[in-house]
Amino acid sequence: MHRNVKLIHEFYNAFARLDYRAMQEAYADEAIFYDPVFQNLDAAQARSMWQMLCTNAKNFSLRHSEVIADEDYGSCNWTANYTFSATRRLVHNKIHAHFRFKEGKIIEHQDNFNFYTWSRQALGLRGTLLGWSNVLREKVRKQAMQNLHNYIVVNERLTP
Repeated sequence: MHRNVKLIHEFYNAFARLDYRAMQEAYADEAIFYDPVFQNLDAAQARSMWQMLCTNAKNFSLRHSEVIADEDYGSCNWTANYTFSATRRLVHNKIHAHFRFKEGKIIEHQDNFNFYTWSRQALGLRGTLLGWSNVLREKVRKQAMQNLHNYIVVNERLTP
């Protein structure tokens, strides 16, 4: 098994266990992360995002499949089931992940999913009516980034 295939498996197995520390270790210090909600995160922000998501997860389960990778690039599919905390609605999100690697670490990570499908599940009627619009998408992004910022500030205060 190629070491980057193993890295992807380890990353998602850690996520399934909500082990954010193991997930954080997979990233290079100069890594970047992108998905339809959290855009253009640097390594520190991405590590904090995974910590926030793992520590706040409710009714969470994850499966990953179709892992492929070589020395430079990789991808996989993964599915997350969870309760979206803001609305307490159940979400079944199908994601396709792309990776770029450097020296055995993730240097770029991009997750792609259908925002409209996600918003209908997570936000209910509001997501169904407005999930296709950039207005709702930007509002969700802004709130997610504010939540991440607040999480980072609180955790910096708690870290000795």
